[in-house]
Amino acid sequence: MFLTEDSDHSGSADTLGGRIVHAREAQELTTSQLARRLGIKTDTLHDWESDRAEPRSNRLLTLAGMLNVSPTWLLTGAGEAPVDALNETEMMHIRECVERMREQVTTVVDELEQLQKRLESYESYRA
Repeated sequence: MFLTEDSDHSGSADTLGGRIVHAREAQELTTSQLARRLGIKTDTLHDWESDRAEPRSNRLLTLAGMLNVSPTWLLTGAGEAPVDALNETEMMHIRECVERMREQVTTVVDELEQLQKRLESYESYRA
């Protein structure tokens, strides 16, 4: 779930602004929440996210730290991108899928063992 206040940004992670948006949304922060934490005006952050302005180097470092990304990723997109936060429903669904897959793997392993025993018994019969 993304919390955004702005609908006119491109959302593209191909630009500095797009990467700021992506990282902010991954932290589930609104533009005003992040601006407040940075000690800047919401309009200033909006300008960064819309690629109408760029943060100075000291702000960029602070921004990267608050968004839990590297300054290099913010500037160039190189390196590890932020992971979107999972909500409880998504986490429950993932847990259920993992459990279902574990059960399937257990069933397959049991069947393989049974087939292996049958094969061994046929091979010992032929010998």
